[in-house]
Amino acid sequence: MDKKSEEFYARLKEELAGSADWPAEYLFKFIVPSEAGKIQEIEDAFNNMGAVIETTQSKTGKYTSVSINVKMAGAQDIIDKYIELSGIEGIISL
Repeated sequence: MDKKSEEFYARLKEELAGSADWPAEYLFKFIVPSEAGKIQEIEDAFNNMGAVIETTQSKTGKYTSVSINVKMAGAQDIIDKYIELSGIEGIISL
């Protein structure tokens, strides 16, 4: 992970730690190219977590937004999930 990413995740962790009493519901939002395998990979990362997952395809069908509402144990768990999913080619975390 590069220094810019490390700084981003450190800042995000600090903000998350002070924003809620953990465990708490968290909304992940991603945009990914509309390829079934990539969408499935995101969904699989939240399998067996009780997540509510919604997908919406763009007007052109080229991209899909994926929203995941799930109870997370703490800020570090959220950071870990973002890092885990960052390996998906073309994914954009919002």
